[in-house]
Order: sequence, then structure tokens, then C-alpha cells
Amino acid sequence: MDDMDDMDESPPVIRTQADLEQLWRTLMEPLGFTRTSVWMMLIDAEGAPVRQLVEIDEAHDPPDTDEREGFADLLRELVPDDGHRIAFLRTRPGRGGLTRKDRRWAQALYATARSAGIACEVVHVANDARLVPVPLDELALRRSA
Repeated sequence: MDDMDDMDESPPVIRTQADLEQLWRTLMEPLGFTRTSVWMMLIDAEGAPVRQLVEIDEAHDPPDTDEREGFADLLRELVPDDGHRIAFLRTRPGRGGLTRKDRRWAQALYATARSAGIACEVVHVANDARLVPVPLDELALRRSA
């Protein structure tokens, strides 16, 4: 799905991580993916999602440093500098909990948004059975453990 035209006329307002998770569920369910992707959604200053989603297809490995810099440049071009923020969802086939690669992707997405100077919502990951948040503080705790 690359737009939100199937949703009600008035888009939901994203104020909390739970609001964002519910929107991702609405857009992606039923879960089940044949390839890996990263989805980007812009959210305006009032919390309304922009109706167009961007899909980065075949996103197998997290970006390296050079790729993250290029990605940050792209985000700076795409995201208006008026309070908009970005939300990311990594989708992949499979079941079970978060993998090491899921966590590396989440770290890379947070780092890219930070480098671009853009506020980033909680990154989410979905597979064929689950859609879960990957909070930045959880990643920091796992690194220090």
C-alpha cells in the first residue's frame, strides 16, 4: 500500500506511540510480507499523517555509514522544516520476535533521522505474525547489557 486513500476522510491524529502503532496496523493488516521493505510516513506538526507513504523495497541489510548520509540528505529534501516528523516501519517475511537485523535497522533509522535533524517517531517492525515498536531506549539498554 502506498497511500492512505482507503482511510476515513479525516486522518487520525498521531499523539502517542500507541496511535502510531494502530495506524501502522490499519495500513498493514493482514500481516504477511513476501519481501523486506522500509516504509516512511510523514506526520505534520498537528499530528496528521501525510496521505502518501514511501516504500524502500528490498531493504535487506541496514545502510552503512555512507548510505545513511545519503539517506539523511534525502530526508532533508523530503521533510518540510515546519514541525513535520518521520515514522518508519520495517516489514519482512517470517515469524518470531525481533531479530538482530531488525534492531540494527531500527538503530540505523533513528541515526539517520537524527543526522538529518528530523524528529523521529518510535520505529516499528512487522513480520508475518507481529507488529511491534522498537523504542530507542530499548536499543540503548541492549547495547549496554
